[in-house]
Amino acid sequence: MKVWIPLTLVFALGTAAHAQATCTYPRAPDAPPNGATATKDQMIAAKHDFDRYNGEMNSYLDCIKLEMDAATPKDPKKLTADEKKKADDQQKILVQKNNSAVDELQAVVGRFNEQLKVFKATQAAK
Repeated sequence: MKVWIPLTLVFALGTAAHAQATCTYPRAPDAPPNGATATKDQMIAAKHDFDRYNGEMNSYLDCIKLEMDAATPKDPKKLTADEKKKADDQQKILVQKNNSAVDELQAVVGRFNEQLKVFKATQAAK
């Protein structure tokens, strides 16, 4: 029975380390086509690329959330001052990663949405 405790601990730590190592920042799509001159096929292809990026970025954000959860001390009262500072610094870094990713996601998808509005207005005018 006592053998399982160290094995369980090793497995849990390995899983947490694996979760930290798998957060891969997605590649943003190329600039969206110009909505005033793009064809329907170009806009559809761009939409698929931006949907892919949105999904990958959401997976990245979920991964960052898992890292934040894993880095949160279970009982902060038991930490030394140095351990608490390390944990706080790690949390700050992860929050910055999260916020930067959200800002980029909003900007990239926002550019596509602007061109989509232009495309729709151009098509309605024809």
